[in-house]
Amino acid sequence: MLKTFLLSTSIIASAYALTAQEFQKQQMQAFEQKKEEFGVYKKSQEEAFEAYQKAQMKAFEEYKKEVGAFWEEPKMPTKTSLVSYTPDKKTRTDIDFENQEIIVETIASSEAEARKKLEAQLAQAVSIDTKTHHEIDPLEQKLSEVKKPKEIVDAPIKPEPILSTVLFDTKPTKAEVKNYVQQHISQETIKVAESTKVPHQKIYSVSVKMPEDAMIKKSKDYYDDVKAQSSVHKLPLPLVFAIMHSESSFNPKARSHIPAYGLMQIVPKTAGRDTYKFLYKQDKLVSGEYLYDSRNNITMGTAYLHILYYNYLRGIKNPDSRLYCTIAAYNTGAGNIAYAFTKTYNMNKAAPIINEMTPDEVYNKLLKDLRYDEPKHYLKKVTSRMSGYHKVYGL
Repeated sequence: MLKTFLLSTSIIASAYALTAQEFQKQQMQAFEQKKEEFGVYKKSQEEAFEAYQKAQMKAFEEYKKEVGAFWEEPKMPTKTSLVSYTPDKKTRTDIDFENQEIIVETIASSEAEARKKLEAQLAQAVSIDTKTHHEIDPLEQKLSEVKKPKEIVDAPIKPEPILSTVLFDTKPTKAEVKNYVQQHISQETIKVAESTKVPHQKIYSVSVKMPEDAMIKKSKDYYDDVKAQSSVHKLPLPLVFAIMHSESSFNPKARSHIPAYGLMQIVPKTAGRDTYKFLYKQDKLVSGEYLYDSRNNITMGTAYLHILYYNYLRGIKNPDSRLYCTIAAYNTGAGNIAYAFTKTYNMNKAAPIINEMTPDEVYNKLLKDLRYDEPKHYLKKVTSRMSGYHKVYGL
């Protein structure tokens, strides 16, 4: 009887073990299938985003070509200049944040016609906000015709000052704007040149310098958000301001050829993706409009600095050495920091070498051996500007 019972129990146990093995196998198969499906989905998402960016770049280049029919130099927006054209493309405004200058130009058949156009554009430039600019700018309208992938994280552009806080103490009245325009546009200030593109017409232009403290005034627009995010991510406040100044000169509609967007020049496919995942635990790509929102941009830019300092470069023990490496890495990537010390892209190999050096030696090594000139200049600019913003805002 006992023998029969044990035999039955053995058979049941064997059957149960087999069932458990099959269950585990099924679970693994289901997991692999889900993993494969997710991989296909991510690839599809990336391809859709890539196609979207290519379509945007095509629209950008088409618009540049259209502008080139009227202008010898078809200026376009950059990370430090906000360039806008009127619908007829014969009048343009270049708000050059880097050189702290507003340049307004128009193609016209008479000085009277030109002066009227110059006055209207300068008045708009000194008072317009980011939302209104985005809605009326012909290039932005053309870019908005490109359909965004449904998975992309988007956001409406909110009204933020572009120049008004730099030129006026408070939001300017119509009378204040009119007075400003009259002060800066006159027969003496208007320059005239021949048009090489439009027969029988001339190019009339006026250039207006911003105040010497324009960058400090512009930085104050973002002080609250920079202070909050610097605290959250345990970063020196002057570092964030110095990065913003060096990346965009506080141009809220900054756009580079990469493309990177906004105050801290976030690239959606790389830093933007890593940072969004770090902040919100979702693998998502964000739109240019999302990054034109200053709060979104500052949140992501400071989070990326946090990732660099506290994650990618955590093996560097001295805080000043790590700070220098973080600044350079924001421009060129952590791998290129390692390369400067080891000729490999491995930070685990580079960190012990860096830890044997003083901060000054690390700084000088980066200036000497970083692979490209751009991050070398960038490191110099940011460290110098940190000192300036420390004087203005403290730590």
